[in-house]
Amino acid sequence: MYQLIRKFVFTESHCLEEDNTKTFAELFEKLDANKDGKVDVSELKTGLAAMGFTMGKGEAQKMFVSGDTDKDEGLDFEEFSKYLKEHEKKLRLTFKSLDKNQDGRIDAKEIQQSFKDLGLNLTDRDAEKILHRYRLLKFWHIDADGTMTVDWNEWREHFLFNPADNLQEIIRYWKHSTVLDIGDSLTIPDEFTEEEKTTGIWWKQLVAGGMAGVVSRTGTAPLDRMKVFMQVHSSKSNKISLVDGFKQMIKEGGVASLWRGNGVNVIKIAPETAIKFMAYEQYKKLLAKDGGKIQSHERFMAGSLAGATAQTAIYPMEVMKTRLTLRKTGQYSGMFDCAKKILKKEGVKAFYKGYVPNILGIIPYAGIDLAVYETLKNAWLSRYAKDTANPGVLVLLGCGTISSTCGQLASYPLALVRTRMQAQASMEGSEPVSMSKLVKKIMQKEGFLGLYRGILPNFMKVIPAVSISYVVYEYMRSGLGISK
Repeated sequence: MYQLIRKFVFTESHCLEEDNTKTFAELFEKLDANKDGKVDVSELKTGLAAMGFTMGKGEAQKMFVSGDTDKDEGLDFEEFSKYLKEHEKKLRLTFKSLDKNQDGRIDAKEIQQSFKDLGLNLTDRDAEKILHRYRLLKFWHIDADGTMTVDWNEWREHFLFNPADNLQEIIRYWKHSTVLDIGDSLTIPDEFTEEEKTTGIWWKQLVAGGMAGVVSRTGTAPLDRMKVFMQVHSSKSNKISLVDGFKQMIKEGGVASLWRGNGVNVIKIAPETAIKFMAYEQYKKLLAKDGGKIQSHERFMAGSLAGATAQTAIYPMEVMKTRLTLRKTGQYSGMFDCAKKILKKEGVKAFYKGYVPNILGIIPYAGIDLAVYETLKNAWLSRYAKDTANPGVLVLLGCGTISSTCGQLASYPLALVRTRMQAQASMEGSEPVSMSKLVKKIMQKEGFLGLYRGILPNFMKVIPAVSISYVVYEYMRSGLGISK
């Protein structure tokens, strides 16, 4: 049967439409073991295995879900042939994108260039190691000059009944923004593969990431409140140490006061994540040229715009979070009381105080976070990737922590200015000032280091936040049935 497929499906010449249909009909008849006019998952997996196609865990199910357009738990001939034709078109486009010199063959250099286009700089040796991981080497020809190549028919023969996107493995391993939550939400959103979108795994990952953020932010809330407290109240003339700051907060409101502002900080995770994800998908479609693969700079632009969109939508909650964090005992009874009093006393504009420095902070944070992470990722792949692109937990956490910390360091002055502008009306004797005047005032009175007040507790919460969010994320993945 395998030879039948090679003869009809993997012919050197392009078959006419009717010839393809006839060939697919013969193949469908062989797979339809019980002759009911439909092929189910079991028949598909068993039939293809008998033909020599060994499918990985979940691959038959993935192929079945993609083809079963009417969701009746069975592929009829029309669905079967339509899937194969559409999948073959995608394979042809993939092959052409890899075949840089358009000679009908792909060599190791072209594969290496394709990885580079994805932002992955690999040596010849490292590229061949990763290619071996993708099981392509059994198809390579050795030409007269010693070059290994694979042609279109061999490429199609291997991948026509293999729905996996092989180059996506590296991207999937190297995701980090969904997993790690250090209290800031300015990172570029994660990419989701077509498989994840089709099977619904994407929303489970967002839920897992959201719950990780809830637990992480709650666990590090005292340090976050200390950061805001020092950003607003600490100065050259009123130096506040960590110990003194915690003593003041506990004396004023008890131990529970260390978690002031955490409620709204946790609540805003869900709307912000949902808005950012939906906006990111739309911006990618707008920025991608001719519906093609989105490039790194386009991804950065789409992510930044999505972040700005989400921040614009939930920014009133950011203002309330700052006010509730800094509140004195009895000042507000809760989030709604806070919103009501701000609206009554200061008007709607108060909910967008500090908006400009907050939006401006997205660029340095997201840009440096992405650049540092890509640099660390490429360094690891170039030096240590042997039989797999999987770097392991410690490397992922380390890269994510370092890149996020660098992003925070670059955008921190803008975050401090934003926080002070948000808190102005709640500070006695404070007059509202513009962003530029506030920066000038800080520089004159406190110097450049005044823009980094509260940076110590901010950095102190990074490692526990990363650790907590990762552990919770993994537990949630397991609970939601997301496979490794």
